[in-house]
Amino acid sequence: MSTRRRTLPLVLAGLVTLTMLTTLLGCQEAAPTAAPSNQPTEAPVEVPAAGPGTELSGRLQIAGSTTVQPLVQALAEAFVESYPDVAIDVQSGGSSLGVKSAAEGTTPIGMASRVLKDSERDEYPDLIEHTIARDGIAIAVHTDVAFEGLSLDEVRQIFAGEIVNWSEVGGPDERIVVVSREEGSGTRGAFEEMVMGDSLIADTVLLQQSNGMVRTTVATTPNAVGYLSFGYLDDSVKTVAVDGVEPTVANAQSDAYPVVRPLNLLTLGEPTELAAAFLEFIFSEAGQAVVAHDYIPVK
Repeated sequence: MSTRRRTLPLVLAGLVTLTMLTTLLGCQEAAPTAAPSNQPTEAPVEVPAAGPGTELSGRLQIAGSTTVQPLVQALAEAFVESYPDVAIDVQSGGSSLGVKSAAEGTTPIGMASRVLKDSERDEYPDLIEHTIARDGIAIAVHTDVAFEGLSLDEVRQIFAGEIVNWSEVGGPDERIVVVSREEGSGTRGAFEEMVMGDSLIADTVLLQQSNGMVRTTVATTPNAVGYLSFGYLDDSVKTVAVDGVEPTVANAQSDAYPVVRPLNLLTLGEPTELAAAFLEFIFSEAGQAVVAHDYIPVK
């Protein structure tokens, strides 16, 4: 074999070896350099300090009494000023709906403008009543009806259909138009308990589905009379003294006025975290200040 033929394989082998070394060195240079362990790979995130609006969030649903609804709505608006990440949905529908909604877990909180009935306590033993305010029930008449006042028994007789003319209680010689809430209303339930006793409301009365509708009917119907939550009283109707006592918050607070009932929120057992926070606010000084606008505080 010639010298030229022996040298060529050696040259080719050297070239291959050189190419492999070059490729290996190039790959090592192209590899990314790891960041030092004590240096962040991105900008640090600033965590806001804890406080109102950062601690609570979510949606709270509440349903029930048309009497309690505007009060709870006002309380909810005050609450979410401090906790803007919280939404509170307040729906009316009557106290019986409030009891059922809370008892069946449809809503975390129910509203009732009366105490629970014995049958409800038996059926739903885990329901808890949270009395957030007290409310008077006023006897309201059309502004043109003129007389001195009524005894509690005369109020009962009027709504039972036993007294049918205003002249029987010192008023004008006009037939009385009686307006009442519907069955299932907390206001009606409290009125029946505190005023009617064993007597039944006459089936000839005009029935309305809310305090607002009772007020409008009494205000626009000559010779009408109805019963209203203190929170719904305004100049469109005239209130009547009962047993010589005017229906005022001060008289209700002192127990001089005879027709006063609790306004309750209901939970099935202990309230959820969000519901508990809302209840805590209601019983605070700020919450009870909201209550005092139209109702009687409990603290």
